[in-house]
Amino acid sequence: MVDIHQLIAFCTMSLLLSAIPGPSVLFVIGRALAHGRGTALASVLGNALGGYILVMAVALGVGSAVERSVLLFNVIKLAGAAYLILLGAQALRANWRSRAGATSVVAETRRGSTADSVRAGFLVGVTNPKSVVFLTAVLPQFVDRQAGHVGAQMLLLGLAGALLQLLSDGIWGLTASTARDWLGRSPRRTALIGGTGGLAMIGLGTSVAVTGRAD
Repeated sequence: MVDIHQLIAFCTMSLLLSAIPGPSVLFVIGRALAHGRGTALASVLGNALGGYILVMAVALGVGSAVERSVLLFNVIKLAGAAYLILLGAQALRANWRSRAGATSVVAETRRGSTADSVRAGFLVGVTNPKSVVFLTAVLPQFVDRQAGHVGAQMLLLGLAGALLQLLSDGIWGLTASTARDWLGRSPRRTALIGGTGGLAMIGLGTSVAVTGRAD
């Protein structure tokens, strides 16, 4: 159904884009530094799932509505930015409590469940309107319209892209969490690294909020 050459071309482009440190990568690194390996990998999974929901939206034609509506674009963008800032603030709060002696760093950073981390990643991924605009512009270029089933082709291409994103972001998450474990040999340094991850997410959320769209 999908031309193999088009699939290879789309996967190559997706892999190259996934390897470049963008908002998704910075989010995963921030989660890894703030909370460790388990939270980072669960966030990667959730982020990929949220991104695939956007692929489904594009395949169903919803992406065009977001692309055309400045109001809808900004509402989704600000919601995602606010959530990123909230996650960063929670990480900073956890590290502040650790330093204050209210709880240990390890206990605080592992408190959230895997489901919570997947949900957090999903919300970040699904509230990224720039991904909708990008997919709306790029995904149709890799579809063989003569073969028919355009929506199904988009879903298959998007699935391949999501799997590659899982691989790429997972590597970033493992690398950042390994660095966290290596550097954080003491509770004080672990708290400092976790605070850095929280600040990174707040900075990312702020950047997303103030970045406009080109009309």
